[in-house]
Parts: sequence; structure tokens; C-alpha cells
Amino acid sequence: MSETSIDINGIMKKIPHRYPFLMIDRIEDVVRGVSCTGIKNVSVNEPFFQGHFPGHPIMPGVLIIEAMAQTAGVLVIDSLDGVDASTHVVYFMSIDEARFRKPVLPGDQLHIKVEKERNRGHVWRFRGQAYVGETLVAEAIYTAMLVPDSGRTESR
Repeated sequence: MSETSIDINGIMKKIPHRYPFLMIDRIEDVVRGVSCTGIKNVSVNEPFFQGHFPGHPIMPGVLIIEAMAQTAGVLVIDSLDGVDASTHVVYFMSIDEARFRKPVLPGDQLHIKVEKERNRGHVWRFRGQAYVGETLVAEAIYTAMLVPDSGRTESR
């Protein structure tokens, strides 16, 4: 049985991303094989804020989408029995219908709601929505595939 929430150590056991590219801090409300919510605490100390944009920091939309993908990747690994997270990785296949509604600023907390629309074999399709408070700031539909990772050298 999987957890209903996953802390940063659990996330790092399930996906290979590390600072500065690990875009989620916690996973909550896990419904195995169905949905979960990723939490991203947006800090002014994020490295991307130095250049996006100086004097007017905004979290890049592509990184919000990446946070959605990482949240979904944790859900995939958490949902599959017998899959060793140290030997498999979840790759993006497509991103559709991405919309950015409001800017995400330092001090915001993103709640990334991810819901599986379907999966066939090792291919999963998700709907992701990112909120700051009650405000929808970004959304997308995306597809990912679970693949064996024979190239990973770092031990987790």
C-alpha cells in the first residue's frame, strides 16, 4: 500500500530529479493510480529568478509544466507494484492544451493537482492544474512513458 502523502525524501526515492531541477517539495492526497497533489514552495532564491525577469521575478511557465510532470512521475512510480524506481524513469511524450492564466511569484505556494486520464501499458495521460490559493494559474494535458533506465549511475 502506498502513502497518502510523500515527503521530499520519498520523492527523491521515486524520481531522479535533484536540485536545482527538482520542482516539487511534497506530494499530498495520493490516490494510488488515480491522482495526487504536488506542492511547490516558490522562493525568491530559486536560480531561475535571476534571469526571469530581473526586477520582476516570474516563475517560467515551462517549469510549472515540469512540476506537473514530476508530480505525475511520482504518482506513476508509486502506483506500480514491482517497478523499481532506481531502474525506471518517466519521460515526457507530449504536452497539449497548456495554458498559463496568472503569473507565479516568489512567496507563492503552488498546488499541482494531477489526475490520470488513462493509461495503456507504460504510457500514461494526465490532466494537470496548478493553483495558487484558489486561483488557477496553469493547466495542461500531457502524456508520459515509463521506461527502463540503464544509464543511471547515481545510487539512490
